[in-house]
Amino acid sequence: MTQQEWIDRDFYADLGVPSTASAEEIKRAYRKLARQLHPDANPNDSTAEERFKAVSEAHAVLSDPATRTEYDQTRQLYRAGAFRRAGTRTGAGTGPAGGMGGRGGFDFSDLFGAGSPFTTDESGFGDVFGDLFRRSGTHTSASRPRRGSDVEAETRLPLRQAVTGVVLPLQVSGPTACPTCHGSGARPGTTPRRCPSCGGSGTLTRNQGGFGFSESCDDCRGTGVIVDAPCPDCQGTGVGHRTRTINVRIPPGVADGQRIRLPAHGEPGLRGAPSGDLYVTVGVDPDPVFGRDGDDLTVTVPVGFAELTLGTTISVPTLDGRVSVKIPPGTPSGRTFRLRERGVPRRGGRSGDLLVTVQVAVPPRLGQAATDALRAYEKAEKATGFDPRADWPGRR
Repeated sequence: MTQQEWIDRDFYADLGVPSTASAEEIKRAYRKLARQLHPDANPNDSTAEERFKAVSEAHAVLSDPATRTEYDQTRQLYRAGAFRRAGTRTGAGTGPAGGMGGRGGFDFSDLFGAGSPFTTDESGFGDVFGDLFRRSGTHTSASRPRRGSDVEAETRLPLRQAVTGVVLPLQVSGPTACPTCHGSGARPGTTPRRCPSCGGSGTLTRNQGGFGFSESCDDCRGTGVIVDAPCPDCQGTGVGHRTRTINVRIPPGVADGQRIRLPAHGEPGLRGAPSGDLYVTVGVDPDPVFGRDGDDLTVTVPVGFAELTLGTTISVPTLDGRVSVKIPPGTPSGRTFRLRERGVPRRGGRSGDLLVTVQVAVPPRLGQAATDALRAYEKAEKATGFDPRADWPGRR
């Protein structure tokens, strides 16, 4: 992508978000579009494939705070007309900036005067102007090594696997180095040659009015090399597309929505640069038995009224089997018992706890013998003076 293409592209429109969108809004928009336009979901659809590439490029620019700031500032300068008007000067102008103020009425004070966002208190517009173009040149000089983009993926797993940890095979589709030319873009048996126009830098510099402007070399399209015999599989781009399977180790205790980083498993770098990283967002499905509260597991065990009143021992499930819990006589319904280190593993080596809550289960119907016995108990209970609502605030 040339410098002019980079500036002319509306990456916000590609993702369908406003220029004021937050980083989280940009991420959500990218994930939604990536799922819709992914080549695996749209086989043999060239339009969807091109949109997928455009969305990926937009996310790569806008997801990096520094790159996004640079992109926004550069577009502001171009919308102000500074570069276009400055580029038309031939040195015949009469303005004070060395021929920069003639035809077109361009005045640096319009762009860098009081109140301008591009004016600095100490160094003035010169440093900002030069630094912006020095940094933007890194986007156009494809001949330089460039780290590969990071890749986002998602997976879901049951709660028990999230707590104990698991190794999952994960399929990831995306750009990769062409297996035929190994990323060189040249037909096997041939070698790209250095571009004679730019000397292999990928950029050309022209001076105008005391300022230097870097542009992508048209002959090599910013790559610094010329491929005389393009690779038949990638048409000289050096980039292919494939689906690969990666074994992802999910550590014990992963939480719902947590991101796991796999270094160097993202998109391949250019010109021998390192690959990007793979970030896997883990979703955890609820469990029919256990709940989770931070590093603690929770479980609710139904018990009978007589068990709580008279006391008993109940069998409680754990992640690795079962354990016995003693219920003292007179235990109220809703009481929670804490079983130490039976919960979620922590990084420090110790685990959270298992919180066991006992809850009275009321029988939907009773036989005659049980009913008669319960009536007799009710009378005996009243004779002791026990009132279940004695301390209830809503009694009166």
